[in-house]
Amino acid sequence: MPRRSETALMGPRSPSTLALVAVGGAVGASARYAVGGLVGGLAGTLAANVSGSLLLGFLAYEALRTDALGARARTLLTTGVLSSYTTFSTFAVEAMRAEPLVGLGYVLGSYALGIGAALVGRAGAAWVDPRGDREVTP
Repeated sequence: MPRRSETALMGPRSPSTLALVAVGGAVGASARYAVGGLVGGLAGTLAANVSGSLLLGFLAYEALRTDALGARARTLLTTGVLSSYTTFSTFAVEAMRAEPLVGLGYVLGSYALGIGAALVGRAGAAWVDPRGDREVTP
């Protein structure tokens, strides 16, 4: 039986990729639980989603600019940790439970702050590696 290449071993459905996502998911979920314990309700969910957007923006653009992190580290951190740390389901439920104007403000503010945080993360990645040869355009 032929040996599978490293690419095949790290494919989207490979056991090692699933393990990275699972371990990262456990870390992210634990971090999200801790944030919820420190800052509850809408503010806690907003804090997790905005800080997760900031980190995801940094990691996504860092990968495009420098490739300092390998595919395994990116899978662990982005798909694993940050996808379970940020919580769209909690966001949706809390928005629906809030008073209508509060819920609308929460949704609009969450999207604005999340996108803004991702842009700040992108700028941070550019600051870390200011070389112009790998410029990322929006």
